[in-house]
Amino acid sequence: MSVNSTIHDAITNLDKVAIKIVLVVNEEGKLEGTISDGDIRRGLLRGLDLKSPIESIVYRNPMVVSSDLGRETVRQLMVLNKIQQVPIVDEQNQIVGLHLWDEITIAPLRKNLMVIMAGGKGNRLRPHTEHCPKPMLLVSGKPMLEHIIDRAKSEGFSQFLLAIHYLGHIVEDYFGNGDRQQVQIDYLREQSPLGTAGALGIINTCPEAPFVVTNGDVLTDIHYGELLDFHIRHNATATMAVRLHEWQHPYGVVQTKGVDIIGFEEKPIHRSHINAGVYVLNPEALSVLEKDSRCDMPTLFERLQVKAKRTLAYPIHEPWLDVGMPEDLKRANRD
Repeated sequence: MSVNSTIHDAITNLDKVAIKIVLVVNEEGKLEGTISDGDIRRGLLRGLDLKSPIESIVYRNPMVVSSDLGRETVRQLMVLNKIQQVPIVDEQNQIVGLHLWDEITIAPLRKNLMVIMAGGKGNRLRPHTEHCPKPMLLVSGKPMLEHIIDRAKSEGFSQFLLAIHYLGHIVEDYFGNGDRQQVQIDYLREQSPLGTAGALGIINTCPEAPFVVTNGDVLTDIHYGELLDFHIRHNATATMAVRLHEWQHPYGVVQTKGVDIIGFEEKPIHRSHINAGVYVLNPEALSVLEKDSRCDMPTLFERLQVKAKRTLAYPIHEPWLDVGMPEDLKRANRD
């Protein structure tokens, strides 16, 4: 509503929209502030009446967010600041939307497919994987694969495609068509190991929208929905979740130029981004794969780069664990 409105106008607005907040804009459409029912009550207690202008009751410094801020981050901001509405503004401070608590705490239903690579033999996890596929190893009493599906389901995903090979019947017997999890589960059955991307080449019906891919041995608190939104917002063909990895050299490093010593660095820390095993792909990315041909995800990304397709990195800070070794499995159960 306009800054020239009255308190009566504000009350009428609140009654109509039933969202407990009025957004006040100037003549240029830029946000001037907000008014809540509490602001109105405090104004009336100060002696204002229904004909009084709203200027003196407008809260001029409301919390606002940009449209690219993730859903979970906004939710945390609302919790920390004890607010139930957050305006969304653009670079010119014009209103482009509004986050409401009742909406942001309920994950939107997503029709996007989620593919989980669950066909590896898990040789490094032997003897645990001698009679059990790696993604079916128990963490806190249920298979890793079920943890992944449950987390994705909580974010609105309901369509899953599981790529299986080694002891795949165990996966199928446990999950079936997904009825028990109240989701839809289909299977990609690899005749031979096809790597972390190759199984995508045997998908019969190409997805119609961007889809999430994750390794079946990666346990993480990443928000799959925010990763998907990031990918779409930046118009990428392929997006890879990456995690900052730090490694400290155990020795002091001597810097040389030829035979001359030019400096020293005591046990330097090297930082780099590592592949976190979670991705988003556009359907067109499947065109660089050959059916029944082995391919890993880094190779798929390289093929897309050769074709000048946009490939992005999505840095994650959430807890993450690649369960590849027996000690990783112990840590997963411990943590």
